[in-house]
Amino acid sequence: MEILTGNELISGATVYLNGSNNWVEDLQAARLFAKEETVERDAALAATKATGRVISLEIEEVEQAGGTIVPKRLRERIRAAGPTAPLTLHGQAYDRQHLEDDGHVSI
Repeated sequence: MEILTGNELISGATVYLNGSNNWVEDLQAARLFAKEETVERDAALAATKATGRVISLEIEEVEQAGGTIVPKRLRERIRAAGPTAPLTLHGQAYDRQHLEDDGHVSI
């Protein structure tokens, strides 16, 4: 199985394409593409590229374990879970960026 993932341009948030062709932050809401659905998957990629809203698009292999979507690559598991170390600056804690955030983008 595969999912589509990328980063939302304005916020930098990690996003996943869901079954309604919307980009969401919840990995568990991601649309699962079977290996035979390459035409549908590639059409979704092309439509997304045309908008320019989501960048760094990738096709990620996943599996389901107990009804939970689990990326096969460690890199994608980290992206889905968020930073592996606390984000702090001068004692203030920060969360990962979300879709509604537009403070800055790290490129």
